[in-house]
Amino acid sequence: MKKIKRDFDRNDKSSNPDAITGAPGSHPVGTGIGAAAGGAAAGAAMGTVAGPAGTIAGAAVGAIVGGLAGKGVAEAVNPTVEDAYWRKNHFRQPYAKGRSYDDFGVAYRNGYEGYGKYGTKGCTFEDSEVDLRRNYEETRPIMTWDEARPASRAAWNRFYEQPPKGSKAA
Repeated sequence: MKKIKRDFDRNDKSSNPDAITGAPGSHPVGTGIGAAAGGAAAGAAMGTVAGPAGTIAGAAVGAIVGGLAGKGVAEAVNPTVEDAYWRKNHFRQPYAKGRSYDDFGVAYRNGYEGYGKYGTKGCTFEDSEVDLRRNYEETRPIMTWDEARPASRAAWNRFYEQPPKGSKAA
């Protein structure tokens, strides 16, 4: 029985374990975006001075550095901690109006991940709302943006007003 539990714990990905350290709360999207967007391009540009081989080596090193930078920004918001918080506290929110957490889960995620993407750069919810709405609507949610907006804003404001304990923004 202990072996089954140990195997389950090792294979359980719900805590978003870091691929290298195994620590909970990794944000694979942020790591990937950092690697693809900034790091590889910057490394390739710097490596071009040394010719084609330098471009390839520069892109590889840049991707690693960019991935770590993207991971750091994305992990300002720990998705595991945030999901647990909103699951526990959803029913207390005035906009919940008897609807389940599952109806609002995408909106909460949109808010806290949006803060990690835009708020950490100094943008307000209002500054980012066009992008937040587009991101939300791309998930094909069951609620309209107008219904989901208060939950998304609440998740954003949880960081904007005071980073929660357990987050790396605290």
